[in-house]
Amino acid sequence: MIIKNASVFTEEGVFVKQDIYTKGTQFVKTEGEADADEIIDGEGCFAVPGLTDIHFHGCVGYDFCDGTQEAIAKIAEYQASVGVTSIVPSTMTLGEEVLKGVCETAAAYRKAGSGEKEADLCGINMEGPFVAESKKGAQNSTYIRKPDAGMYDRLNEASDHMIKLVAIAPEVEGAMEFIQSKKGEVVLSTAHTAADYDTAMEAFEKGATHVTHLYNAMNPYTHRAPGLIGAAADAGAEVELISDGVHVHPSVVRNTFKMFGEDKVILISDSMMATGLDDGDYSLGGQAVKVVGNRATLADGTIAGSATNLMDCVRTAVKKMNIPLETAIRCAAANPAKSVGIYDNYGSITPGKIANVVLLKKADLALESVILRGKKLS
Repeated sequence: MIIKNASVFTEEGVFVKQDIYTKGTQFVKTEGEADADEIIDGEGCFAVPGLTDIHFHGCVGYDFCDGTQEAIAKIAEYQASVGVTSIVPSTMTLGEEVLKGVCETAAAYRKAGSGEKEADLCGINMEGPFVAESKKGAQNSTYIRKPDAGMYDRLNEASDHMIKLVAIAPEVEGAMEFIQSKKGEVVLSTAHTAADYDTAMEAFEKGATHVTHLYNAMNPYTHRAPGLIGAAADAGAEVELISDGVHVHPSVVRNTFKMFGEDKVILISDSMMATGLDDGDYSLGGQAVKVVGNRATLADGTIAGSATNLMDCVRTAVKKMNIPLETAIRCAAANPAKSVGIYDNYGSITPGKIANVVLLKKADLALESVILRGKKLS
C-alpha cells in the first residue's frame, strides 16, 4: 500500500507531507519495497499512528471482565474502527477466581490471534484489587484486598504474562513491599489512593513510575498538601489523563502538560461498556451505572469510567482544551506504547513497525479511514 499527499506525524512529533509505504503488515522505507496494488490519496488529511489505549474497560455493550473471547473480539473490533489499533484493557476489583478467568481468556484470545478487523490485544492493565477503600471510586469494595505478590504472580501466569500495569495504593499495608518485589517486572502505578506526599514519594523511590487517571480517586493538589500529584511531578512519574471533558477541567489538562511535560502524559479513555452506544443503564465491575451523554455514574453520583473512546478524547483535547494536535497524538500513540513496552512495534509510522495508520480530515479531525496491519478497513 502507498498513502500519498497526507501530512504525516513523524517520530520527531511534527507533521510532514510525505508518502507512507507498507508491505504486508509492516511499514517499509521506500516505494520500491511497498505493495503497490493499492494507492490511497491522503490529500487534506493528517496521517497519524494508530492509537494505543492502556486503560479502558469496555465498549459497545461488552466489558473486558465479561471474561469471554466474544467480548474481547467485539471490544477490539470497535476500537480498531475508531482508530485505536492496539489495546491494553483493564480489569476491575473482583475476586481472584473471576480475575483468573479473565486472564486465561485473554491469553487464549491472543494465542488465537486478532481477527482482521480487530485491534491487537497487547496486554492487561490490572487496576484492582490493591486499592484503598477511601478512594475506591467505582471499584467494588467487597473485593478490595491488601497487595499480594502471590496473587499477582498467579494472575500473571494465568494470562501468559500479559499483565503490563498493576495499580496499587501506596498507603495500604504491604504496598511498599509489593512495589519493591515487582520493580522492573511490571509497571507499578499509584492508584485509588489517599497517600500523602511523603508516602507517595516513598512509593516512587521504591519503584513506582506511573499514576492511574491523574486527579481522579486521589487527594487533590493543594499548596500545603501536594499529595500524590505533587510527588508524581517531583519524581518525574508518567501520568494518565482522561481528556473526555468530564473527568478533568480543560484548564487543569493544560496545566498538567506544563507541570509534567508532554513526554510524561498519557491520554487514556477509561471507557466502559456504554461507549459507542446510547444513553441508558449499564454496569461496571458488577455495579449499576447510569450513562447520560458522555457522563457515566454510579447511583451515588460517583463517576464510573467514561463513555468516550480515546480518539474522541484526542479530539476533545485539541478542539475544546487547546492542546496542540501534535501533543495529543504523541500522548495517545507514542507515550502509551512506550509505557507498556510495545513501542518497537506500535506508536509511530516507522519502517519495520506494524502498519497501523489513521487518516483524519484536517478540517475537523473526522475519521477518513483506518489502515490496520497494512489493510484498509471497510
